[in-house]
Amino acid sequence: MRGRLFGLLVSILLALPASASAAPVLVMGSGGQVVRTSDPYLPRLALTPPPSAAVASVRHTHPRRSARTVAGELVRLYRSHQISAGAYRRYSSSFSAALSAERRLKGTRKAELTAVTENLHQLAAGGFFNPSRLGVLFLTLDRNRQWWSSGPLLGSGQRVEFTGSQLVWQYYPRQGLELQVLGTFGKADGLYTAGPSQYSAMRSLLTEMIPLAVRRSGNLSWEYYFHFDGGNPPWVSAMSQGTGIEALTRAYKAFGPGSGRPTGGSSPVTPATGYLQIAHLALSIFNVAPPVGVRVATPLGARYLQYSFAPGVDIINAFLQSLIGLYDYAQVSGDRQAAALFAAGDHQAQAELPRFDTGSWSLYQPGVLDSIDYHKLVTGFLEDLCARTNAKVYCYVAQRFESYLNHPPASAS
Repeated sequence: MRGRLFGLLVSILLALPASASAAPVLVMGSGGQVVRTSDPYLPRLALTPPPSAAVASVRHTHPRRSARTVAGELVRLYRSHQISAGAYRRYSSSFSAALSAERRLKGTRKAELTAVTENLHQLAAGGFFNPSRLGVLFLTLDRNRQWWSSGPLLGSGQRVEFTGSQLVWQYYPRQGLELQVLGTFGKADGLYTAGPSQYSAMRSLLTEMIPLAVRRSGNLSWEYYFHFDGGNPPWVSAMSQGTGIEALTRAYKAFGPGSGRPTGGSSPVTPATGYLQIAHLALSIFNVAPPVGVRVATPLGARYLQYSFAPGVDIINAFLQSLIGLYDYAQVSGDRQAAALFAAGDHQAQAELPRFDTGSWSLYQPGVLDSIDYHKLVTGFLEDLCARTNAKVYCYVAQRFESYLNHPPASAS
């Protein structure tokens, strides 16, 4: 399983805002036309697994027969007054339109849209339908219906955007298009790094993204909704969540307390102070053990998981990036809970980091060498933590990893 998880991280790790190179994307317009372009705020996907990594595979785990269905769960939520009549009609129409399109399509298009409707069926059957989750689930369904009805066939890992939206989607074969949480929040960070001229776009992105968080472990989480190697949706990632917290913190820094007050409506994201409040709510999965959360308690503190469904997998770059997000938020907000979460992870990361140093290269996870791109990635994260904390182990290992780039092993190319 550990080797196979390389493929998933390669798919979801859209790097973070350090890259200046634009990423190729396909953008679908309102009329269904598709153009190939570059998103200058989304770093280029250049990360590949080491040659020893096994090929990632998708394995669906079908639930037992259940009386719950998509249509039935929507009726239940409506009759129990958990969703409005308007929401019920909107979601029901979305589902009907997808099934109608599925019947018309053929080949790969039909198979991909069917995979998405099947995932929706399984989530309903598993009891995962709740008011907070419906928005992102049916947005995913709508985007897949749009794409597979008129868009071109896609290569594995292709990023997709839609005119009028800042969200980033990604193609996973036999899973359709899925919201790329890490990539979208990485794009928010890229917009922040670009400077004040892009702050409005960053605000727009977060205004779209924040309502797609769901109630999980008591508060807010951004989930993934596809199967991977025995991991069934919905699952979460410390790296994605930490990057989201970092993006919210940067939005607060961009707009300042009290700026952007709403002139109408009830959006929770328009006031700048709201960004820190939402970041606080997003801390919850760092306090909860898998499979609901990402916290694995250790004698020294805690390790935060890349995949909530894989508690035995220790991916060092993902762990370090989650700590950067927690640190930045704690420093800006003064949030004691965030500071404690960072401290617990920091103690563990400093203790385990030396075993990811072979003496001539870095390890992606115990026993598996990094590719050059992952080696550069983890070195950058260590340099970030060195600059933030001045901890000797981060600074020392960062220097060692930097020196290894002079003579990379042939297997890491």
